[in-house]
Order: sequence, then C-alpha cells, then structure tokens
Amino acid sequence: MIDWHNYGWTILAGTKGPSHPFVSISKTYEIILGQVAPSANITVTRAMKRSLLGPPYNITESPIVTLHDRPASIFQPLSSELERKAFLSKLPSTAPFAKSILSGETKLIVSSTSWTPDEDFSLLLDALVHYANTSSSSSSSSSSPHVPILAIITGKGPQKAYYESEVQKLQKDNRLPGIAIQTAWLSMADYAGLLRSADLGVCLHKSSSGVDLPMKVVDMFGSGLPVAAYSAYASFGELVKEGMNGCGFETAEQLAAILMRLFSGGAVEGEELARLRKGAREESGLRWDEEWDRVLGRVFGFTE
Repeated sequence: MIDWHNYGWTILAGTKGPSHPFVSISKTYEIILGQVAPSANITVTRAMKRSLLGPPYNITESPIVTLHDRPASIFQPLSSELERKAFLSKLPSTAPFAKSILSGETKLIVSSTSWTPDEDFSLLLDALVHYANTSSSSSSSSSSPHVPILAIITGKGPQKAYYESEVQKLQKDNRLPGIAIQTAWLSMADYAGLLRSADLGVCLHKSSSGVDLPMKVVDMFGSGLPVAAYSAYASFGELVKEGMNGCGFETAEQLAAILMRLFSGGAVEGEELARLRKGAREESGLRWDEEWDRVLGRVFGFTE
C-alpha cells in the first residue's frame, strides 16, 4: 500500500526549481510506483484521490481510499480558564502578557512555520503591519487602534533569521504599534498548551501539489482553536469550513481584514470568533482511532 500525503516531486520543485532533472526523475518514479506497486492507495484528501485517478498518474487498477488526518491525542481543547491562566503565566513567551491576554485586552495568535518559501511569513508580517496602522471603525474614536496582538511564531527554518531582522526593523520604525512578535521553539507539550490557550491560529501553508492538507491546522482544530489559513489550493475546503471553523485568505490585506473583523469586539469575544471557536471544538472530536476504523478498518477487513 502507498500512503500519499503529498507528491515528493512537487516539494522538490519548490527547492530545486521545476526544471531540475531530479524533479523529473522523482515524478517519473512516483508515477510508475503508483501504477504498479500497491494493492491499494491511501490519500489524505479527496482532491488527491481525483488527482491520482487522472493524468499523469492514471491509477485505475487498484482501489484509492481517502483517510483525512486527525489530531494526535496530545492536542485537546482547553478544559478551563484556570488551565489557561496557569499555562500563560508559566510560558516565558506569554508570561509578561498573561494578565492582558486573560482579560481579552490583548489577543494571542499562533502560527507554526518551517520558515521556507512555501510558508511565506511575509503574508502574516504584512498583515500585522496593515492591522496595526489601520484605525478601528468599531471604536468610539475613528482614530483608535485595534486591540493589541501578541503573535508567537514557532518552528525552525532557513528564513527565520532574515524575518527576525525584518521584524526588528519594523519595530524600530514604529510600524508595528500594539503588536508584539516572538519566535519560539517549544516542546510538544508546550506547543499543544499554546494552541489551546490562543485566540486564533494562522496557517501560511501553500500546498506544493494543491491537493495536500496542512497538519498544523489539524492540530489547531484538535486544540479547539479556530484558524485563518492560506486558501488558494483545491483541497482547502476539505479541512477548513469557511465561516464555521475558520477563514481563508490569499493576500496580506485579506488576512488583515480577518484580524480586524474577528478582534473588533476588543476585550469581549465577538459573535463571529465565538462561532468559529465552537466549530473548531466540534472538529476536535474527530480523532484518529474512529477515522482509521471507519475508513481503513474496512480495507483491511477489521471492521464491516
């Protein structure tokens, strides 16, 4: 069996360039192996299943089943505000802001990125600049700023140092008023705690194939965290339901508009954000065991 989560050659094309000979070799290898090797294929999305059925793969001799990713057990929704208070107060990145976050006076957003071109951090950075320098129409004063934001960006990667220097320049030029941006490398337990304590998750994943899904959004939903996610690929709607558990964007301006809209209530959580949070918590109930039994249990003959 082959478990398809993405196409290796499309990922390679993102780093080597689409004309690199290794990309052609990798693509040919995957096509041939997909056609002749498996007794069954597992895809992470229905869009990927449709892709494998058509050219250039043309896999028609073996069954293709779709098994959507589900969160690991460590990712769970918040159990209480006391849990949130304890976590925010102990984590070094959030401790100085804990009181303000708990009161709603500061919003906590989280984004996990590999700091590579396929997760363009400039989208979030430009959105925060736009957000910080646009007056709040919902405020009693037309010139009042939006609610402050603490943005914590987790992960490691080649572009991290570059963007950290860009953030410092923007802060020095006072282009990020009311915005604090921190980078962090966390243990899995702390990352899970951060997700369930945040107000919004931001996903910058740009699918190399157009038919995979970002696991980070699965983890956010497992934590009951609503998301704003880059949406310009075919499989996006299989995970994020617009207006139900998250919002999609393609430009920095669209992301900034989402932030302004969701955080317009200030210290009081607005109706839209509350609805998205409810949808994310409902999504968190879908776990690996049930999904595996429902889909693959039948393929292996373990369940009827």
